[in-house]
Amino acid sequence: MDLKEFYYDLPEELIAQEPLKERDKSRLLVLKKETGEMEHKIFYEIINYMNEGDCLVLNNTKVIPARLIGEREDTRGTIEFVLLNRIKGNIWEVLVKPGRRAKLGKNFIFGDGLLKARVIDYTEAGGRIVEFSYEGIFEEILDQLGEMPVPPYIKKKLEEKDRYQTVYAKFPGSAAAPTAGLHFTAELLEKIKEKGVKIAYITLHVGLGTFRPVKVREIEKHKMHAEYYEISQETADIINNTKKEGKRLFAVGTTTTRTLETVSDPKGFVTAKKGFTDLFIYPGYKFKAIDALITNFHLPESTLIMLVCAFAGKEKVMRSYEEAVKNRYRFFSFGDAMLIV
Repeated sequence: MDLKEFYYDLPEELIAQEPLKERDKSRLLVLKKETGEMEHKIFYEIINYMNEGDCLVLNNTKVIPARLIGEREDTRGTIEFVLLNRIKGNIWEVLVKPGRRAKLGKNFIFGDGLLKARVIDYTEAGGRIVEFSYEGIFEEILDQLGEMPVPPYIKKKLEEKDRYQTVYAKFPGSAAAPTAGLHFTAELLEKIKEKGVKIAYITLHVGLGTFRPVKVREIEKHKMHAEYYEISQETADIINNTKKEGKRLFAVGTTTTRTLETVSDPKGFVTAKKGFTDLFIYPGYKFKAIDALITNFHLPESTLIMLVCAFAGKEKVMRSYEEAVKNRYRFFSFGDAMLIV
């Protein structure tokens, strides 16, 4: 399958530069999977598409202030680190920019030496393995020195850090937010519960796999970067009971979808487990677990739009994106949402 098949024209002014004041007032494009029919709604109306006994699955990862600006100890050249994945203890996998400054054995300092790092290895994906040294508590130092790693297409400074977190974020570890969840408020989740919809949580720490661009023409040759996930026994039980009752599973976001599809058997029943997933979902993939998908509008030629096309059909999805552009929807991380049902 050719990469160009997943391209669409997007006027730059439709890339949302900041979140709306009220999370659940985003617009919602509803796409009926079977017919291709579309409806234009407001996000809080999503409750009308859920029935008693259905299950809403959310990713409760928390974004860490993973972007660090520092300098090389010997040359004082500026360096940017983005923390991707804690390997163990103080050893992390990071993205570096510019890479030429981060050679093996080189030392870096952040915050006038409050935090130091040494490059100890390279990764296959072009990143670095570094070992940090510091006095005190790493998370507190990171809160002090780090910035929220908002995507590069967001040029405007994020005024409130919390707006790049879901209201149910719990377990720190992500280098990017699971953005489909940004639209939910505590009040909306409470109303969904009151309707008799079950709510379950998985954890997938969003890393390079989610936002790394596809650089090969034949998409089948693209290799996803592995990301850490956990699914508890409690969550597995809730999901499996939903399946047994013949009710639907609503996945909030591509990260939740990839986790559920990773741990499910051919009938869609899931197993409690933890580990790393590098599952790449593109058209032709047969979904086992999820019945409905809540997602944002994704970059052209990204693995995310490929997953959405796999779920709803490429022609229907690309047509819905044209409709969204025509109707001036807001795109990407701080943009509007889509429900495929």
